[in-house]
Amino acid sequence: MKFELETHHRNTPDADLIADLKRVAIQLNKDKVTLDEYNDYGKYHSTTLTRRFGSWFKCLDLAGLKRTRSKLNIPNEELFENLMEVWTKLGRQPKYDDMFKPLSNFSSGTYEYRFGSWRKALESFVKYMNEGEIEVEPKSLKRKPTSGHKTKRNINYRLRFIVMRRDNFKCKNCGRSPATDSKIILHVDHKEAWANGGETVMDNLQTLCSVCNIGKSDLNLT
Repeated sequence: MKFELETHHRNTPDADLIADLKRVAIQLNKDKVTLDEYNDYGKYHSTTLTRRFGSWFKCLDLAGLKRTRSKLNIPNEELFENLMEVWTKLGRQPKYDDMFKPLSNFSSGTYEYRFGSWRKALESFVKYMNEGEIEVEPKSLKRKPTSGHKTKRNINYRLRFIVMRRDNFKCKNCGRSPATDSKIILHVDHKEAWANGGETVMDNLQTLCSVCNIGKSDLNLT
């Protein structure tokens, strides 16, 4: 079998792209088409259309189709949390083409529509993640008794992401990462246990995979 590059669609006329979107709608007998549906039945890929016209909703408008409104009221925080999870799984900044199921719950088009462009979505995410205060452990917090905690036990997802990013999205114990093994699940753990006076601050937090974290808990019980 001859090896060939995939067909390049950069020079495909606008009218042909919109006509194919209309064809898929007719084939499905629907007045609106989702990104996933188009990727399943379309001649091109949805990213070809969204890059050409700016967003999936613009594509639907040009095709005379209804917008898929089920995702319009998603809270920004939910979009950011999804982006954080994708970033963690990849071990790097997500690209436009990464934002599809099963890796992402929301498409890049959803982010484009909400924030104006994929780049602006990433910039808004970074701003949001940096808005929360990230605690750095002062000497006065070390070796405090349980009753004298200065921070909450819960590690919010902002702080979890900052810690995992600092640790390169790898387990500090075994070095495994979701980027190389999709079965790996990362946790953020207190180095000095909360029950022993450890605080929820950057200096006392580390990234561990679920296996190493469970192993550490078992060790603490003995």
